[in-house]
Amino acid sequence: MSESRVVRPEDVLADDVNSATLNGTEVRKGSVAAFIANAKILESLAPTDALYAEVEAQLRALVPAVRAVGVLDVFAPRTAAIAALIGEETA
Repeated sequence: MSESRVVRPEDVLADDVNSATLNGTEVRKGSVAAFIANAKILESLAPTDALYAEVEAQLRALVPAVRAVGVLDVFAPRTAAIAALIGEETA
């Protein structure tokens, strides 16, 4: 997707397609939105909260998809917890 043209969602994934292989990683539709939603949830939880480990595990599972899509090439995590989870340093 490094072409110089406008890219619409349907150019990446047609309406009737639920996943695509991007940069060698199978990425399911909704992966980026799920990652963001879970990152927000994680930030609202204490590490001792019973849900914390489950949310953290889901985030770790989504990191390859987020990387494959290129989100981390243009956006940096705002919190140390998310940066550590994805193996990035915060600026």
